[in-house]
Amino acid sequence: MTTMASNLTLAHEPVAAPARWSVSRGRDRLFYTGMSAAVIAAVFVGFARTYFLRPYFQTAPLAPLLHLHGLVFTSWVVLFAAQTALVAGRRTDLHRRLGVAGAVLGALLVAVGATTAIVSGRRNFAAGHSGALAFLAVPFGDMIVFLILATAGILYRRRTETHKRLMLLATVSILAAAISLWPLAPMSAGPVAFFGITDLFVAAGPVYDLATRRRVHPAYVWGGLLIVVSQPLRLAIAQTGAWLAMARMMLG
Repeated sequence: MTTMASNLTLAHEPVAAPARWSVSRGRDRLFYTGMSAAVIAAVFVGFARTYFLRPYFQTAPLAPLLHLHGLVFTSWVVLFAAQTALVAGRRTDLHRRLGVAGAVLGALLVAVGATTAIVSGRRNFAAGHSGALAFLAVPFGDMIVFLILATAGILYRRRTETHKRLMLLATVSILAAAISLWPLAPMSAGPVAFFGITDLFVAAGPVYDLATRRRVHPAYVWGGLLIVVSQPLRLAIAQTGAWLAMARMMLG
Protein backbone atom coordinates (compact mmCIF):
# COMPACT_ATOMS: atom_id res chain seq x y z
CA MET A 1 0.00 0.00 0.00
CA THR A 2 2.84 2.38 0.86
CA THR A 3 4.54 1.70 -2.46
CA MET A 4 1.31 2.38 -4.37
CA ALA A 5 0.79 5.66 -2.51
CA SER A 6 4.37 6.69 -3.29
CA ASN A 7 3.90 5.95 -6.97
CA LEU A 8 0.71 8.02 -7.14
CA THR A 9 2.44 10.87 -5.32
CA LEU A 10 5.26 10.83 -7.84
CA ALA A 11 2.72 10.91 -10.65
CA HIS A 12 1.46 14.26 -9.37
CA GLU A 13 4.86 15.86 -8.75
CA PRO A 14 6.16 18.29 -11.36
CA VAL A 15 8.95 16.51 -13.22
CA ALA A 16 11.05 18.20 -15.84
CA ALA A 17 11.13 16.43 -19.17
CA PRO A 18 14.43 14.61 -19.79
CA ALA A 19 16.66 16.41 -22.28
CA ARG A 20 16.31 13.57 -24.81
CA TRP A 21 12.58 14.39 -25.19
CA SER A 22 13.11 18.13 -25.60
CA VAL A 23 12.79 19.31 -29.20
CA SER A 24 11.51 22.39 -30.96
CA ARG A 25 8.21 23.41 -29.37
CA GLY A 26 7.13 24.66 -32.77
CA ARG A 27 7.37 21.20 -34.27
CA ASP A 28 5.48 19.67 -31.37
CA ARG A 29 2.73 22.26 -31.65
CA LEU A 30 2.42 21.58 -35.37
CA PHE A 31 2.26 17.80 -34.90
CA TYR A 32 -0.32 17.73 -32.10
CA THR A 33 -2.43 20.44 -33.71
CA GLY A 34 -2.35 18.44 -36.94
CA MET A 35 -3.35 15.25 -35.11
CA SER A 36 -6.31 16.98 -33.45
CA ALA A 37 -7.43 18.26 -36.85
CA ALA A 38 -7.10 14.74 -38.30
CA VAL A 39 -9.18 13.32 -35.44
CA ILE A 40 -11.91 15.92 -36.03
CA ALA A 41 -11.94 15.13 -39.75
CA ALA A 42 -12.14 11.37 -39.10
CA VAL A 43 -15.07 11.79 -36.72
CA PHE A 44 -16.94 14.21 -38.98
CA VAL A 45 -16.60 12.03 -42.08
CA GLY A 46 -17.71 8.96 -40.16
CA PHE A 47 -20.75 10.44 -38.48
CA ALA A 48 -21.77 13.08 -41.03
CA ARG A 49 -24.64 11.05 -42.50
CA THR A 50 -25.93 9.61 -39.22
CA TYR A 51 -25.40 12.57 -36.86
CA PHE A 52 -23.83 15.87 -37.92
CA LEU A 53 -25.67 16.20 -41.26
CA ARG A 54 -28.45 13.73 -40.51
CA PRO A 55 -31.35 15.97 -41.72
CA TYR A 56 -29.82 15.97 -45.22
CA PHE A 57 -29.61 12.17 -45.45
CA GLN A 58 -32.26 10.69 -43.15
CA THR A 59 -35.75 11.59 -42.00
CA ALA A 60 -36.04 9.15 -39.09
CA PRO A 61 -35.58 10.87 -35.71
CA LEU A 62 -32.55 9.98 -33.62
CA ALA A 63 -33.19 8.29 -30.28
CA PRO A 64 -32.41 10.45 -27.19
CA LEU A 65 -29.66 8.07 -26.04
CA LEU A 66 -27.96 8.32 -29.43
CA HIS A 67 -28.22 12.11 -29.26
CA LEU A 68 -26.50 11.99 -25.87
CA HIS A 69 -23.89 9.59 -27.20
CA GLY A 70 -23.10 11.88 -30.13
CA LEU A 71 -22.98 14.94 -27.90
CA VAL A 72 -20.63 13.38 -25.33
CA PHE A 73 -18.23 11.87 -27.85
CA THR A 74 -18.18 15.05 -29.94
CA SER A 75 -17.54 17.09 -26.79
CA TRP A 76 -14.52 14.93 -25.98
CA VAL A 77 -13.04 15.45 -29.44
CA VAL A 78 -13.70 19.20 -29.29
CA LEU A 79 -12.18 19.40 -25.80
CA PHE A 80 -9.12 17.49 -26.96
CA ALA A 81 -8.65 19.93 -29.85
CA ALA A 82 -9.20 22.91 -27.52
CA GLN A 83 -6.68 21.59 -25.00
CA THR A 84 -4.14 21.09 -27.78
CA ALA A 85 -4.72 24.65 -29.01
CA LEU A 86 -4.35 26.05 -25.50
CA VAL A 87 -0.98 24.38 -25.06
CA ALA A 88 0.10 25.59 -28.50
CA GLY A 89 -0.94 29.10 -27.45
CA ARG A 90 0.97 28.77 -24.15
CA ARG A 91 -2.24 29.00 -22.11
CA THR A 92 -1.33 26.09 -19.86
CA ASP A 93 -3.13 27.72 -16.93
CA LEU A 94 -6.48 27.43 -18.70
CA HIS A 95 -5.47 24.01 -20.02
CA ARG A 96 -5.11 22.74 -16.44
CA ARG A 97 -8.46 24.19 -15.40
CA LEU A 98 -10.24 22.51 -18.29
CA GLY A 99 -8.52 19.28 -17.32
CA VAL A 100 -11.01 18.86 -14.47
CA ALA A 101 -13.89 19.02 -16.92
CA GLY A 102 -12.00 16.57 -19.11
CA ALA A 103 -11.81 14.01 -16.31
CA VAL A 104 -15.56 14.26 -15.70
CA LEU A 105 -16.32 14.12 -19.42
CA GLY A 106 -14.08 11.07 -19.82
CA ALA A 107 -15.97 9.17 -17.11
CA LEU A 108 -19.29 10.16 -18.72
CA LEU A 109 -18.00 9.02 -22.10
CA VAL A 110 -17.28 5.51 -20.79
CA ALA A 111 -20.68 5.26 -19.09
CA VAL A 112 -22.63 6.52 -22.11
CA GLY A 113 -20.55 4.47 -24.54
CA ALA A 114 -21.13 1.22 -22.66
CA THR A 115 -24.84 1.93 -22.21
CA THR A 116 -25.30 2.77 -25.89
CA ALA A 117 -23.48 -0.41 -26.91
CA ILE A 118 -25.82 -2.53 -24.77
CA VAL A 119 -29.00 -0.78 -25.91
CA SER A 120 -28.01 -0.91 -29.60
CA GLY A 121 -26.89 -4.52 -29.25
CA ARG A 122 -30.16 -5.45 -27.57
CA ARG A 123 -32.14 -3.89 -30.42
CA ASN A 124 -30.06 -5.66 -33.08
CA PHE A 125 -30.22 -9.00 -31.28
CA ALA A 126 -34.00 -8.72 -30.91
CA ALA A 127 -34.20 -8.05 -34.65
CA GLY A 128 -32.54 -11.40 -35.30
CA HIS A 129 -28.92 -10.32 -35.75
CA SER A 130 -27.14 -13.03 -33.76
CA GLY A 131 -23.79 -11.40 -34.56
CA ALA A 132 -24.70 -8.64 -32.10
CA LEU A 133 -23.54 -10.90 -29.27
CA ALA A 134 -20.00 -11.18 -30.60
CA PHE A 135 -19.80 -7.59 -31.87
CA LEU A 136 -20.53 -6.23 -28.39
CA ALA A 137 -16.90 -7.05 -27.54
CA VAL A 138 -15.71 -4.34 -29.97
CA PRO A 139 -17.30 -1.25 -28.33
CA PHE A 140 -16.72 -2.68 -24.86
CA GLY A 141 -13.05 -3.08 -25.76
CA ASP A 142 -12.96 0.55 -26.92
CA MET A 143 -14.31 1.72 -23.58
CA ILE A 144 -11.86 -0.36 -21.55
CA VAL A 145 -8.83 0.77 -23.56
CA PHE A 146 -9.97 4.42 -23.46
CA LEU A 147 -10.51 4.23 -19.71
CA ILE A 148 -7.02 2.84 -19.09
CA LEU A 149 -5.26 5.38 -21.30
CA ALA A 150 -7.28 8.42 -20.15
CA THR A 151 -6.84 7.49 -16.49
CA ALA A 152 -3.10 7.07 -16.97
CA GLY A 153 -2.99 10.41 -18.78
CA ILE A 154 -4.72 12.12 -15.86
CA LEU A 155 -2.45 10.50 -13.26
CA TYR A 156 0.61 11.68 -15.22
CA ARG A 157 -0.79 15.10 -16.02
CA ARG A 158 2.25 16.86 -14.53
CA ARG A 159 4.65 14.86 -16.70
CA THR A 160 3.97 16.77 -19.88
CA GLU A 161 5.70 14.48 -22.36
CA THR A 162 3.90 11.41 -21.00
CA HIS A 163 0.55 13.14 -20.48
CA LYS A 164 0.15 14.52 -24.01
CA ARG A 165 0.99 11.19 -25.60
CA LEU A 166 -1.42 9.24 -23.42
CA MET A 167 -4.28 11.68 -24.06
CA LEU A 168 -3.67 11.52 -27.82
CA LEU A 169 -3.74 7.71 -27.71
CA ALA A 170 -6.88 7.73 -25.54
CA THR A 171 -8.64 9.85 -28.16
CA VAL A 172 -7.37 7.72 -31.04
CA SER A 173 -8.59 4.57 -29.27
CA ILE A 174 -12.23 5.57 -29.77
CA LEU A 175 -11.92 6.43 -33.48
CA ALA A 176 -12.76 2.95 -34.79
CA ALA A 177 -16.53 3.55 -34.61
CA ALA A 178 -16.28 6.68 -36.77
CA ILE A 179 -13.80 5.12 -39.20
CA SER A 180 -16.05 2.08 -39.66
CA LEU A 181 -18.68 4.43 -41.11
CA TRP A 182 -16.42 6.11 -43.66
CA PRO A 183 -18.10 5.90 -47.10
CA LEU A 184 -15.28 3.83 -48.56
CA ALA A 185 -15.50 0.39 -50.18
CA PRO A 186 -12.73 -1.13 -47.98
CA MET A 187 -14.89 -0.54 -44.89
CA SER A 188 -17.01 -3.50 -46.01
CA ALA A 189 -14.12 -5.71 -44.85
CA GLY A 190 -15.23 -5.05 -41.27
CA PRO A 191 -12.87 -4.88 -38.27
CA VAL A 192 -9.77 -5.59 -40.36
CA ALA A 193 -10.34 -2.34 -42.26
CA PHE A 194 -11.40 0.04 -39.51
CA PHE A 195 -8.89 -1.30 -36.98
CA GLY A 196 -6.17 -1.08 -39.62
CA ILE A 197 -6.87 2.59 -40.31
CA THR A 198 -7.10 3.31 -36.58
CA ASP A 199 -3.63 1.81 -36.23
CA LEU A 200 -2.31 4.36 -38.73
CA PHE A 201 -3.37 7.06 -36.28
CA VAL A 202 -1.65 5.10 -33.49
CA ALA A 203 1.55 4.83 -35.54
CA ALA A 204 1.70 8.58 -36.25
CA GLY A 205 3.03 9.36 -32.76
CA PRO A 206 5.90 6.84 -32.73
CA VAL A 207 6.87 7.83 -36.27
CA TYR A 208 6.99 11.50 -35.21
CA ASP A 209 9.11 10.60 -32.18
CA LEU A 210 11.55 8.66 -34.35
CA ALA A 211 11.79 11.52 -36.82
CA THR A 212 12.35 14.21 -34.20
CA ARG A 213 13.95 12.38 -31.26
CA ARG A 214 15.30 9.18 -32.84
CA ARG A 215 13.54 7.10 -30.18
CA VAL A 216 9.96 6.33 -29.19
CA HIS A 217 8.61 7.55 -25.87
CA PRO A 218 7.52 4.70 -23.53
CA ALA A 219 3.98 6.12 -23.43
CA TYR A 220 3.67 5.48 -27.15
CA VAL A 221 5.23 2.04 -26.83
CA TRP A 222 2.96 0.71 -24.08
CA GLY A 223 -0.12 2.74 -24.96
CA GLY A 224 0.15 1.90 -28.63
CA LEU A 225 0.63 -1.79 -27.87
CA LEU A 226 -2.44 -1.72 -25.64
CA ILE A 227 -4.58 -0.44 -28.51
CA VAL A 228 -3.14 -2.68 -31.23
CA VAL A 229 -3.02 -5.89 -29.17
CA SER A 230 -6.54 -5.34 -27.84
CA GLN A 231 -7.98 -5.43 -31.37
CA PRO A 232 -7.36 -9.10 -32.30
CA LEU A 233 -7.74 -10.04 -28.64
CA ARG A 234 -11.29 -8.74 -28.38
CA LEU A 235 -12.21 -10.37 -31.70
CA ALA A 236 -10.91 -13.69 -30.37
CA ILE A 237 -12.73 -13.28 -27.04
CA ALA A 238 -15.93 -12.40 -28.91
CA GLN A 239 -16.09 -15.94 -30.31
CA THR A 240 -15.73 -17.75 -27.00
CA GLY A 241 -18.65 -19.43 -25.29
CA ALA A 242 -18.01 -17.48 -22.09
CA TRP A 243 -18.29 -14.12 -23.86
CA LEU A 244 -21.36 -15.11 -25.88
CA ALA A 245 -23.10 -16.26 -22.69
CA MET A 246 -22.22 -13.01 -20.90
CA ALA A 247 -23.28 -10.91 -23.90
CA ARG A 248 -26.56 -12.80 -24.12
CA MET A 249 -27.20 -12.04 -20.45
CA MET A 250 -26.40 -8.31 -20.93
CA LEU A 251 -28.61 -8.07 -23.99
CA GLY A 252 -31.42 -9.99 -22.36
